[in-house]
Amino acid sequence: MSTPESTKGLGRTILALAIPALGALIAEPLFLLADMAIIGHLGINELAGAGLGTTVLQTAVGLMVFLAYSTTPAVARAIGAGHMGKAMAAGRDGIWLGLGLGAVLALIGFFGARPLAAAMGAKGPVLEFAVDYIQYSTFGIPAMLLVLAATGVLRGMQDTKTPLYVAGLGFAANIVLNFILVYPVGMSVAGAALGTSIAQWGMALVYLWMLIPRIRAAGQSLAPHGRGVLATGKVGSWLMLRTLSLRLALIATVWVATGQGALTLAAHQLVFTVFTFMAFALDALAIAAQALIGKELGASNAQRASLMTKTMCRWGLYFGVATGLLLAVAAPFAGALFTTNDSVRQAAMVGIWILAVAQPLCGLVFVLDGVLIGAGDARYLAIVGLINLAVYLPLLYIVTRFEHTGASAVAWIWVAFGIGFMASRAATLSWRVRNDRWMRLGA
Repeated sequence: MSTPESTKGLGRTILALAIPALGALIAEPLFLLADMAIIGHLGINELAGAGLGTTVLQTAVGLMVFLAYSTTPAVARAIGAGHMGKAMAAGRDGIWLGLGLGAVLALIGFFGARPLAAAMGAKGPVLEFAVDYIQYSTFGIPAMLLVLAATGVLRGMQDTKTPLYVAGLGFAANIVLNFILVYPVGMSVAGAALGTSIAQWGMALVYLWMLIPRIRAAGQSLAPHGRGVLATGKVGSWLMLRTLSLRLALIATVWVATGQGALTLAAHQLVFTVFTFMAFALDALAIAAQALIGKELGASNAQRASLMTKTMCRWGLYFGVATGLLLAVAAPFAGALFTTNDSVRQAAMVGIWILAVAQPLCGLVFVLDGVLIGAGDARYLAIVGLINLAVYLPLLYIVTRFEHTGASAVAWIWVAFGIGFMASRAATLSWRVRNDRWMRLGA
């Protein structure tokens, strides 16, 4: 039983990390929102092509999110145990791994853009715009992965304010660059992708400028340590499998939307853009959970870790209700930000309403995901990720068995994803934290 003393300051501790993290996490999908808002006024084919290109890019980069999710708890645990040198070494190795993986993915993405987009079902003008978006985005992939790893290091150090400042500056630069390259320069979809790549490299350089002195001050070499890189990769392999299951669910959803035509795909992409924005906002508590749970378990403080978990789960549900109400009110107007096509706006409005209903589930899912990542419970997350995918794919298959168009198609796609898939994730994650067997104490 927790005492008033044990809960004193807990809320302030969580909010001190969650609020800046919220700002930084909102700034990240604003890169995507800026692209879609600027591209959306070019036409349906441009919007649909950029949507497919974004899905391919996010799938590739998203699989590497373990660079942040593995460095955050590793750094936090080491700090909790009082080992700053070990913390900085983990961060350094994560950054080197990010650069290496980024270079490989950039090459694959550039030369494989056309077959990748074609495999997603794109044809004609949609295919050409998708290829442009993918190829010009690949220049920024190494920077994106470096930013992921560096952000994880700072989160593990209980610093979520610095990523907020860096992301905010990057977003401002991204908007200016994208607008100039798309309209005055006339690069169309390719301009938006190139502008984002340039902004990502600017952010990466800022992080290196900040972290290199800290690594040196901790007595660590800047050169990567082979064993440390392999350790990061080992933990990351389970997290990658967990992320892969999520990305496969997203790809399957886009594949179904693509089969329903350009209108359905464009509307789905708008709803998915809103989902991404809200997911990052809900993930603010998850980021706080990763850093705080990792530090408390590193310090072998199981009781406080348990208390934090229960508190953040409640907050996740409350935050989900609040964001759901916000989306319900905003749904009739949100489509106008991205397109002038009435049919696309009406279909997107229905999808956003369904997403609004799913927000409390999303809030719980993201918090529990953060708690278990912070605890280093990557293996369980990977296994249940595959289970959740096995539950979701039949639901999505059922949607394809009925002939739907426009708003009806978007509605059923988001019932399957927003409610069916998220309910499955909520159930499996809640089952895991029903006791304390998921806790691993010590650095």
